[in-house]
Amino acid sequence: MANESSKKSSAKKSSAKQAASKRAAAKRASRKAATKAPAATPDDLMQYYRDMLLIRRFEEKAGQLYGMGLIGGFCHLYIGQEAVVIGMQACTKEGDCVITSYRDHGHMLATGMDPKGVMAELTGREGGYSKGKGGSMHMFSKEKNFYGGHGIVGAQVPLGAGIAFALQYKGTDNVCLTYTGDGAMNQGQVYESFNMATLWKLPVIFVIENNKYGMGTSVERSSATGANLHDRGKAHGIPGFEVDGMDVLAVREAGEDAVAHCRAGKGPIILEMKTYRYRGHSMSDPAKYRSKEEVNKMRQQHDPIDLVRGRLIDGGHASEEDLKAIDKEVKQIVSEAADFSQQSPEPDPSELWTDVLLDA
Repeated sequence: MANESSKKSSAKKSSAKQAASKRAAAKRASRKAATKAPAATPDDLMQYYRDMLLIRRFEEKAGQLYGMGLIGGFCHLYIGQEAVVIGMQACTKEGDCVITSYRDHGHMLATGMDPKGVMAELTGREGGYSKGKGGSMHMFSKEKNFYGGHGIVGAQVPLGAGIAFALQYKGTDNVCLTYTGDGAMNQGQVYESFNMATLWKLPVIFVIENNKYGMGTSVERSSATGANLHDRGKAHGIPGFEVDGMDVLAVREAGEDAVAHCRAGKGPIILEMKTYRYRGHSMSDPAKYRSKEEVNKMRQQHDPIDLVRGRLIDGGHASEEDLKAIDKEVKQIVSEAADFSQQSPEPDPSELWTDVLLDA
């Protein structure tokens, strides 16, 4: 009897494991289907390719200038993560706002800010967006509704909720894209913002750029709940979704759904972009906490620009010569930005006293 009971117990456990395995497989299949890239026109693909390539070449040049000592302070490059901001920006309209953390050059270019003004700010020159006083982490453009660049980890999240409140208060249907990284997801102010955003049904999309490493610590080691950061809003009633952040079309599809959710007055939403940065956390980080094999695998198998490049060529929408011409054009734009950044004069010392206090 004891052996028979034991056999029944083992059979039940085996059956339960098989059922759990099937549920997990179904969930994975569902996620895969949800992130399947939608159709895109050839013009869309060409524009995304050009825009991502501009960010890539700009950041490569910024890295060179930093190595030459022409850029001071901190400098966090966006190389590898281009699909996130280009895919999300494709979902916006006039009046929508953007705010992010210190890995921000790509976001500036995606909103249409002039590469010359961005590069000049990096080199601390008068022609920069903050007149050379903000540097890499503190650039703004009221005209492009870009509200920074913030150096304090997670500090932009409550500010993004505040911008969304202003949009709602003014009676618009605009949204605020509030970008943050996986390293900021353990900050208390992030969850205070989640709570307030839900209470007031604010039109804010919290975009988590999960590039797997918060500075030098992997997300698996820093998160008690694992790597599924899109679930962090559940306690506040915020729906969250995982997105392939290396595929610009998957990002665009998720972004369109999120924007429609916010414009309909349904409150905040979370999109966790599974992405990857090829360089260190900042220019001073040798990134020895991960192997060369890991980085090379991402570059070879999941590069966001190569993915669009393949779609263009395989679909017969562009030739190698066409794409080389785009690359040449982009390199020229970046080269001119670099020249401008070095020719622009340094700020006059009197600028130390400007933009400090606003009389309102």
